[in-house]
Amino acid sequence: MQQYKILAINPGSTSTKIAVYTNEKINFEQVIRHSLDELKPFAKIYDQYDYRLQLVEKALADYHVDMESLAAVVGRGGPLKPLASGTYEVNETMIEDLKRGVQTEHASNLGGILAKGIADQVNIPAFIVDPVSVDELQPLARISGLPDVPRRSLFHALNLKAVAHRVAKDLNKNYDELTLILIHLGSGISVGVQKNGKMIDVTNPNDLGPFSPERAGAVPSYGLINLCFSGKYTIEDIKKKLIGNAGLLAHLGTSNGRDVEDRIAAGDSKAALVYEAMAYQVAKEIGAMATVVNGQVDGIVLTGGLAYSAMLVKMITARIKFIAPVIVYPGEDELKALAEGALRVLRGEEQPKVYK
Repeated sequence: MQQYKILAINPGSTSTKIAVYTNEKINFEQVIRHSLDELKPFAKIYDQYDYRLQLVEKALADYHVDMESLAAVVGRGGPLKPLASGTYEVNETMIEDLKRGVQTEHASNLGGILAKGIADQVNIPAFIVDPVSVDELQPLARISGLPDVPRRSLFHALNLKAVAHRVAKDLNKNYDELTLILIHLGSGISVGVQKNGKMIDVTNPNDLGPFSPERAGAVPSYGLINLCFSGKYTIEDIKKKLIGNAGLLAHLGTSNGRDVEDRIAAGDSKAALVYEAMAYQVAKEIGAMATVVNGQVDGIVLTGGLAYSAMLVKMITARIKFIAPVIVYPGEDELKALAEGALRVLRGEEQPKVYK
């Protein structure tokens, strides 16, 4: 079997995670930390490019990685324009959209730019894989009750798509033949239904679906309107209340599932109620997604960091196991997902897509 060495790069708000894989096998992984003081001089995300590039290059040198041995570099894709799922070769159009933050300023915008900067040094391809703006919604799923506020596709695409590929491989099935309900259980919770390889409906965890450790999910609209016009909050205050200071954190003062479960074990009835309410809302959303495909579901897949919680998985499974078999893939290995996406292209299993 041909051996492909791949560098994967995942920039976060205060870290840059890198790893080198040979095919599916990891050679090394490192988390490069960035203090707030180090990042303070940079007004925009793109201004951090040279700083982060030098640190990645140093880490590769420290691990004696021969750049000439790499077959490809793959970076985390930022919130680009809506696009189909897949692995995209980084081009100038993408670079420009990442630089200006076509949807929003986010550290992941640097992923494709860093990948291209390193790949060009040794004349190899640079890729991104399944950014959060993957959009494969069927027309029915886009319509909301307000024509000027359509439903948008923004979700944990990288993890959910990677897990769907793993499920297909483990079940010895064709990826495009499976109908799956996929749930990312993390600080935000995405619930989607994939049919024929496309995520035809999905909840945007920033404004729909169940509440999560740090996000509000769907909230009563009249109550939210009254809150917005109460005079107590600015628009930025409201955004922070909905995303970052909501969910478990707002109810219980912590977004850590282990802390909540410790409180439940100690007899905290409020923690027990709120935690079960989150599981209840996840299960309700799974049930709703089952109706999208008339109940014809091959499997329900739970993934993300909170899928390590036996308590949460048990509460969700009890309510939805009648729909389809429940499969659990705990964790969120984004570097591995990136490498797998690049590897599928290098092996000729997929064609790289072109960003326009």
